[in-house]
Amino acid sequence: MPSSPSFTLVSRCTVSPDQKSDIKTLKLSVSDIPMLSCQYIQKGVLLTSPPYSFDDLVCFLKQSLSTTLSYFHPLAGRLTTDPDGHVHITCNDAGIDFLVVKSPNISIHNVLVPGDVPDCVKQFFTFDKTLSYSGHFKPLAAVQVTELADGVFIGCIVNHAVTDGTSFWHFFNTFAEITKGALKISKSPDFGRNTVFNSQAVFKFPPGGPTVTFAGDEPLRERILHFSREAILKLKYRANYGCLLTKQTNSEVLGKLCNDSWKSVNVETNGKVRKSNDEISSFQSLCAQLWRSVTRARKLEPTKTTTFRMAVNCRHRLDPKLEPYYFGNAIQSIPTFASAGELLGKDLSWAADILHKNVVAHNNDTVRKGVADWEKQPRLFPLGNADGASITMGSSPRFPMYNNDFGWGRPLAVRSGRANKFDGKISAFPGKDGNGSVDLEVVLAPDTMLGVENDPEIMQYVSEFL
Repeated sequence: MPSSPSFTLVSRCTVSPDQKSDIKTLKLSVSDIPMLSCQYIQKGVLLTSPPYSFDDLVCFLKQSLSTTLSYFHPLAGRLTTDPDGHVHITCNDAGIDFLVVKSPNISIHNVLVPGDVPDCVKQFFTFDKTLSYSGHFKPLAAVQVTELADGVFIGCIVNHAVTDGTSFWHFFNTFAEITKGALKISKSPDFGRNTVFNSQAVFKFPPGGPTVTFAGDEPLRERILHFSREAILKLKYRANYGCLLTKQTNSEVLGKLCNDSWKSVNVETNGKVRKSNDEISSFQSLCAQLWRSVTRARKLEPTKTTTFRMAVNCRHRLDPKLEPYYFGNAIQSIPTFASAGELLGKDLSWAADILHKNVVAHNNDTVRKGVADWEKQPRLFPLGNADGASITMGSSPRFPMYNNDFGWGRPLAVRSGRANKFDGKISAFPGKDGNGSVDLEVVLAPDTMLGVENDPEIMQYVSEFL
């Protein structure tokens, strides 16, 4: 709940589905249970002021949220643990929290000011530092709408054991779609539980539930680094061919890349030839560059093992595939390891290649093996950076974050709260301008952030964020 003098809590109420649930319970899967030690997801969108009063907006949002919850009944429920230790979502229509906050001294400019993400952004969200296990006695979701001097911020907060990023943005997009006036939603959630993730394995929680797996009081800096489509494609070229685009090749090759003709580019550089089916992706190229720059900024010993951990969506990796809008967590974590000396002693293409091979190898067999391994040894999701040499990449530039048009235009920006943040936590967002641009929300120790800001290898690709 907002506690700053610049923010005033106007009201807090419960919004319930406008139709009763026909689902009784949903058992948490082997992909859901590890998230019970994670904090609630906190993400939201910055918008210009609507063409009607703020009071009318609040009324419209409550009505549309109630309708939206009738399509997403589990979010209006609570967690329960049965006598055998299995955790379920009880779909009892208990409802979610809805907060109205006013902050007349904060403007859109204050939110988008260049530099570190301002502290005021953290006040746009409720359920700070709330673990997902708390869904046993707290709502599984909340919406906070904050009126600014010249705009509105709509924050969505959801229990991470109930949704992953795919399900989170599906719910948020549907909420916006209904607020805008849709009479029928475009994509219905799938609540099926007959999947590989459904298991009889039980994680035995300590009395009172789990604790957070990372320190929550370390000094941190947070910045949004914006990478234009052109910059991303230059990184992709460098990762695939081991060199920078020269003035001679820049015009011809980059022109093809910008026209989505990457696979027609046939270049041999430094002895490297990439086949189209072995292509390192734009995002893998960006991740590799970030891995190198953060490792360099940390000034680690050459023998120190570094880790780049990436969460991947398993819905399309399984055979048979899960429904694209399967509701719940369907993610696994892929760690890639390299010594600091090897990572920095070789070129970008080496780092990008090992990330690429790790992602490609995460197929149906790998997903099923991960489930079997968890069943043998149930464990919580290892958020944090205990060894000082890890990076955790979350979210995705493919998530439809800027599709949250509530009726008067697309968002100006996407921001997140303080949940699940530690040294080395990175979140990827699509750039506002779309077309392949990417924003990275980078959270680092102050000295490390300064090192990244002074690293020309990555900063040559960073645009001023607007």
